[in-house]
Amino acid sequence: MKVKRVGFLVGCIAFVLFGLWYFRLPLLLQLVTLQSAREYRDLPAAPELAWQQGPAEANERAFERRPNIVLIVADDLGFNDISTFGGGIANGAVPTPNIDRLAAEGAVFEQSYSGASTCAPSRAMMMTGRYPTRTGYEFTPTPPGMASIVSRLYNQIDSFPEAYYSQDLEDQQPDFHSKGLPTEEVTVAEVLKQQDYYTAHIGKWHLGRTNGMDPNSQGFDDSLLMQSFLFLPQDDPLVVNAKLDFDPIDRFLWAKSGFSGSFNTVNEQRFKPKGYLTDYWTDEAIRVIEANQNRPFFLYLAHWGVHTPLQATKEDYEAVGDLQPHRLRVYAAMIRALDRSVGRVLDALDQRGLSENTLVIFTSDNGGPGYIGLSDINKPFRGWKITQFEGGIRVPLLLRWPRAIEPGVRINTPVAHIDMMPTISAAAQASLPGDRVVDGMSVLPLLTQAGRENWSRDTLFWQNGQYQVVRHGDWKLQVNSPKLTEPKQWLYHLAEDPYEINNLAARYPDKVRELSKLLLEHNEDRMPPLYPATTELPVLIDKTMADTYEEGDEYVYTPN
Repeated sequence: MKVKRVGFLVGCIAFVLFGLWYFRLPLLLQLVTLQSAREYRDLPAAPELAWQQGPAEANERAFERRPNIVLIVADDLGFNDISTFGGGIANGAVPTPNIDRLAAEGAVFEQSYSGASTCAPSRAMMMTGRYPTRTGYEFTPTPPGMASIVSRLYNQIDSFPEAYYSQDLEDQQPDFHSKGLPTEEVTVAEVLKQQDYYTAHIGKWHLGRTNGMDPNSQGFDDSLLMQSFLFLPQDDPLVVNAKLDFDPIDRFLWAKSGFSGSFNTVNEQRFKPKGYLTDYWTDEAIRVIEANQNRPFFLYLAHWGVHTPLQATKEDYEAVGDLQPHRLRVYAAMIRALDRSVGRVLDALDQRGLSENTLVIFTSDNGGPGYIGLSDINKPFRGWKITQFEGGIRVPLLLRWPRAIEPGVRINTPVAHIDMMPTISAAAQASLPGDRVVDGMSVLPLLTQAGRENWSRDTLFWQNGQYQVVRHGDWKLQVNSPKLTEPKQWLYHLAEDPYEINNLAARYPDKVRELSKLLLEHNEDRMPPLYPATTELPVLIDKTMADTYEEGDEYVYTPN
């Protein structure tokens, strides 16, 4: 009888816990918030960072040395967020003069693509020049509990397409910090060491922190590492926050986030950064430039802006004017800070006489997300981050190198993030690793008319589990085969329909078969994903998360 009673009590407790888990998610989020508050509560203030110091004086032949290289990567920047392409946030009310200056003084790639529609695989492709089919680094790692909580929050949205989540697949996941780019992969920082470059990383990494995956183990001499998600503490007197109650991802991030960084090894003590992240990281980037101005350096400045949580300084919030809704004003202020960072880096190079022989590259890891509820950020393209419509994967790519690049060059050849590692290596006259395939190509030949005429690649691929895309010439095919709905295909001819309005899949079945064959061939020898996707989230193509889903609205399922 006691055994039955104990079994009954265990069953009741399990039922109550399940109810709290599934139906009372706000309580669970509160627990996550409390845990995070404890984790980040007593962190010390940031120390003076001991960046490595180069020679005190320049070599007499400094002009002939290898170029300095600065790679600036924004996070989740919308194609229409900068005024370079004739748009700009809030219908141009908040211009980006410093990014525009970078574009005017160098080359603009007008058909530039991210490596993926989410951040981590794109960053891996920038570092290695290789597709996920070769590295296995296919999905973006998320913190513990995020996949489960976010998918359940999705399923509480009235009438919204169902989200898929597998606890069994979650149980097969390695630890969050172990989900990274394998140490066997060769990064651009490691390649540059051949040419005696000093290499520094600042900001987001998202490519693992254990088993040789951290920046210091992947070729960077120094690394100022982002350790959580806040730009400033939520209650800082200088911050303005914009919380998005309609977005499950945002709700989780606010609950999970702290304000933290570390320097060099992952075992280094975490600390509170000195001020708003975008500005603090720029301060330290300038220190890196100053300390190493007399030797070739590679600076990877990987900004967190303008990713959620949406937080701006009060100064930037006031400067952008009375924009509505509130989240737009905060977002615009974040873009102002990002643009200021680019300007400060350019000024630092100018002031030290380094601009002429420094290659500055600016891009974003993917397109802007629909989950922030701002409809124009990727205009004129359809789709968002987490989709592979043009809005999710079209990104700015700007290159300035006065010694080698004529100002005002506009290039229409499609390029992608897999091209970053070969491009940087070519600029530094460093050899690519000879023991593996590097999928990308240096884009430097495209800077000349002859190079553009002799460009040999006409196919690009995107791979995200069952969601696969190929662009061949001007034709683009998307194939989405989710677990919860019937497969979908979208075929577009981008030269005639760059905004993907008219799906031609039914009209041109032969073209679908031709492009599908290219996808099959691309996957023939693919390396399996390093870890399984646990979710498939529905993402609306033409509406934001702030909008109401209606029957007939198009959407994709994206695994992660």
